[in-house]
Amino acid sequence: MQTLEGKILGIVDTVKNQSLKEFNFEGLPNEFHPDSDLSGWIEPQLEGLTDTEQLRLKNEFLGFGPIDTLLTNDAITEIMINSKDDIWIETAGSLVRIDDRFYCDFTYQLFLNKLLLRVDGVIDKESPVLDRTMSQFRICMVDECLTQKNSIISIRRHPNFQWTMAKLRNENWCTDDDLSFFINLIEQRKRFLIVGPTGCGKTSVINALLDLTGYNCRSIVIEDTPEITSINSCSIKLLTRTQRSQLVNITQTDLVKSSLRLRPDRIIMGEIRGTEAKDFLMALSTGHDGSFGSLHASDPQQALIRLEMLIQMGAPQWSLEAIRKLIFLSLDGILVLSKEPNGKRVFKGAYQITSLETSGFLLDRWVA
Repeated sequence: MQTLEGKILGIVDTVKNQSLKEFNFEGLPNEFHPDSDLSGWIEPQLEGLTDTEQLRLKNEFLGFGPIDTLLTNDAITEIMINSKDDIWIETAGSLVRIDDRFYCDFTYQLFLNKLLLRVDGVIDKESPVLDRTMSQFRICMVDECLTQKNSIISIRRHPNFQWTMAKLRNENWCTDDDLSFFINLIEQRKRFLIVGPTGCGKTSVINALLDLTGYNCRSIVIEDTPEITSINSCSIKLLTRTQRSQLVNITQTDLVKSSLRLRPDRIIMGEIRGTEAKDFLMALSTGHDGSFGSLHASDPQQALIRLEMLIQMGAPQWSLEAIRKLIFLSLDGILVLSKEPNGKRVFKGAYQITSLETSGFLLDRWVA
C-alpha cells in the first residue's frame, strides 16, 4: 500500500504533467482553482488512508501543509519555517522543532504562493523582505536571494484577548506595588520608553497601559505593523506604507509629523527603530505629555545609547550634547522588560532620568 508521502508525490507528478512544456509556478494560482481542480486529483488518493492522513494530505495542497493545525493552536505563539523540512514553534517561551514537514519543494512553493495571495504581497529580488498581517498573525517573509537557500517565514500570533495590567499582575509579571506605579505613570502623564529584547512583551505592555487611559483621551498610535489594539473610540492608529513601488512610501517620521495636526493627547510609538526617533522626541519635548513608545534594548543604559544613535541618523549635523539635551527634555524615564531563560516574561524595573552631566545621563530607581 502506498504511503502518505508516496500519494502526495504522486499528486505532484500529476499536477506537473498538466503542463505540456515547463511547469511555471508564477501563474499557478491563476491557471487553476485549487479547491476544484486539485480536489479532483486528491480524491482518488484518499483511499487506504486514516482520517488523520486524509486531512494531512488535503492540507498539503489545499491548506497550509504541516502548519495548518498549528495556526489554530492558541498555545503556539510563533511558527518559524526555515525550509520545507525545518519548522520550529514557540510555546510557553521555548522553541521546539516539529516532526512534520512539507513533503517536497513543489508543495512548499505552493504554500508560499498561497500565503502571498492571502496577504496580497509580492516578494522578489526587488522587494526581498515582506511584512504583512493575516487575521491575528504577523507575517515576515524573506526571499531566497537573501537567505541563499530558500524563502523563510516567521508567523507571530497576536493574542485573542486584550492585555490589561490586572491580567499581567495575575500572571505574576509584576507586583502590586508595580501595578500602582503604572497607574500613577498614566495619571501623572509621564513620558517614557518601554525597552527589552525581542519577545519580552513590549507590545502587550503598551496595550495594557493604553487600557488605563480615559475614554476621552485621544491617543495617536503609530506603527509599522498593526499590533496595538487597546485604543478607545476617540483614538486613531496610523500605519506606515512601504514595499509597494507604485505608491509613495509613508514612514514613521511622516506619521509623527502628521500626528501633530490630529489633536493628540498622547502619541504612542509602537517601536522606535530609525530616524523617527528625532521627530518623536521633538514632539514629546514640546508639550505632548503622557506619550510613550518602545525600543529594542536590554537595559536603560543601552536604550539611551541606541536612542542617541537613532537621533543622530535623523540629524547628523547635531552634536552629541544637543542630542542628549533633547533626550533629557523629552523623557522622564525608562521601563525595562525581560524574558527569562525558561521563557517567562517579567518586569525588571523602572529607571528615572534624574540629571544630565558632561559624562552622560544619571539614572535612579523610578518611583512615581
